Amino acid sequence: MVIKLLHLSDIHMGSGFSHGRINPETGLNTRLEDFALALRRCVDSAIANQVDLVLFGGDAFPDATPPPYIHQIFAKEFCRLVEADIPTVLLVGNHDQHAQGVGGASLCIYRTLGVPGFIVGDRLTTHRIDTKSGPMQVVTLPWLTRSTLLTKPETHGLSMGEVGELLLDRLRIVLESEIRKLDKTIPTVLLAHLMTDTARYGAEKFLAVGKGFTVPMAILTRDCFDYIALGHVHRYQEVCKSPLAIYPGSIERVDFSEEKEEKGYLLVDVGKGQASAEFCRIPARVFKTLVVDLTSDEQPQTALLKAIEAEDIEEKVIRLIYKLRADQSEEIDNALVSEALSAAHSYTVQPEFVSQLSRPRLPELGVDNSLSPMSALQAYLDNREDLSAITPDIIEAAHGLLNQDPHGDKKIVAPEQDASEDALNPPDTTEEDETRQLRLL
Repeated sequence: MVIKLLHLSDIHMGSGFSHGRINPETGLNTRLEDFALALRRCVDSAIANQVDLVLFGGDAFPDATPPPYIHQIFAKEFCRLVEADIPTVLLVGNHDQHAQGVGGASLCIYRTLGVPGFIVGDRLTTHRIDTKSGPMQVVTLPWLTRSTLLTKPETHGLSMGEVGELLLDRLRIVLESEIRKLDKTIPTVLLAHLMTDTARYGAEKFLAVGKGFTVPMAILTRDCFDYIALGHVHRYQEVCKSPLAIYPGSIERVDFSEEKEEKGYLLVDVGKGQASAEFCRIPARVFKTLVVDLTSDEQPQTALLKAIEAEDIEEKVIRLIYKLRADQSEEIDNALVSEALSAAHSYTVQPEFVSQLSRPRLPELGVDNSLSPMSALQAYLDNREDLSAITPDIIEAAHGLLNQDPHGDKKIVAPEQDASEDALNPPDTTEEDETRQLRLL
């Protein structure tokens, strides 16, 4: 028995509006239309290939409270799967979770409405699904954070790393409990939204900085799983061969950090003890960075226009970075540059001024001298007459940055105390949110 799956992830419907413009015919941002088109292509493929099941790996929107019209575009495409009698599992990712502690997630509306064939994976549990080709088990593992345990007494005084280890221990226990309940005779898939220690990260690592942690692949690679469907990392990549574990990546470029990444989804054949996958590319909006160095050109305006003309920019999202000397700035006509870039879908222009001056070194700051940071700053300011008016403000700000008393060298807060307080009081965690997340374990 072989079951055909379509595995996609990280739709982020409603992202990247700054790289688009308003379509006068629809009134929608053209980047929203790009994301909608990418999702439509995935659903078209699921229907055309008559897949047995669609697995969505999480992060439907940029946040858990998208505007109604964006929610409607997302629902319109997925509801086509209902009409085609294709069951769907929607996993909750980090962007799908409410950060305000009000419970639930953006995708839970489909369970509340009782949409036929829709399963929302907002907790670690096993779902048995009867597909057209036979039964299958899907273990859902939504996004987890260290803050799941931070309100518990046993985490008092622990570092963030130690809290992460404690959460991983809990995950091992609960995952093992689910594994023991599995039917060993039918194909089983683990659908998880997380960072693995074998993945190469992109923009998503910075989007979730401070809120997540890395899960060792060794925790997930169990013989009972025939395929591991992953979400969260935006770059397509296979992170394990046995069992086969793959990130399909996001379906459309979110920003310039994904400029060189291919976008698409996976068609997967899963049987008991076997799995094979094919990555299907989607034609995503092209992002392109142009870097032009004008510092040695006698006619920087002409050189810049020629550099733009030499590139194919039509309907692409362009980022133009040009470097020039300060004395060349008046020679650049921004109107002409904008006209040259008018064929692009959208563009940003970033001039960078390159200093041609070599500042003399101060003897006080030589490599053989060992000065405290404040003494070094004072020596520097003593040689900058142009900063004399604001020197007291700079000194005061530096004291604040170094966490020092302006009248001495004693630290105001002990490092150990400060770290402990940060670990126990995350900035965007509420008691209601912690209670909800603890139900996952």
